[in-house]
Amino acid sequence: MAYLFYLDKMLCPVTPSKLQIKIINKNKSVILINEGEVNVLKTPGLSEISFDAIFPNTKYPFAKYKKGFKRAKYYLDKLEVLKTSKKPFQFIVTRKLPNRKRLFNTNIKVSLEDYQIKEDAKDGFDVTVTIKLKQYKPYGTKVITVKTEEDK
Repeated sequence: MAYLFYLDKMLCPVTPSKLQIKIINKNKSVILINEGEVNVLKTPGLSEISFDAIFPNTKYPFAKYKKGFKRAKYYLDKLEVLKTSKKPFQFIVTRKLPNRKRLFNTNIKVSLEDYQIKEDAKDGFDVTVTIKLKQYKPYGTKVITVKTEEDK
């Protein structure tokens, strides 16, 4: 099965082995005098996404490079820009079977909440980064223009 992970159009060269998407619950339990406990259903909260990405400093035959091999620093610099820009971006995961038939995609607007850089001698010169994303929903004041008979 082929998975491809994109962070704001940046392809992760080594596909993470695990992906966790947590759908946050906003339901409330309340106790009613004669009815006991009931669950008041609410709209779900913002989803949280986490995974570990490997950014190699050595070119591997199993890795995918969108525009040629780039060392780990390129990806670390991109993460820093995503974090400091204070702007949401697209997180996309595509999934295909070995026969190239599509399964389903994840395509969600997110913010980069946290990332942790880990280096371990057993990984050689590669860098592992734990990435935590949070769903982003646009918000703001809506302006309405009302036309009256006098405006005609």
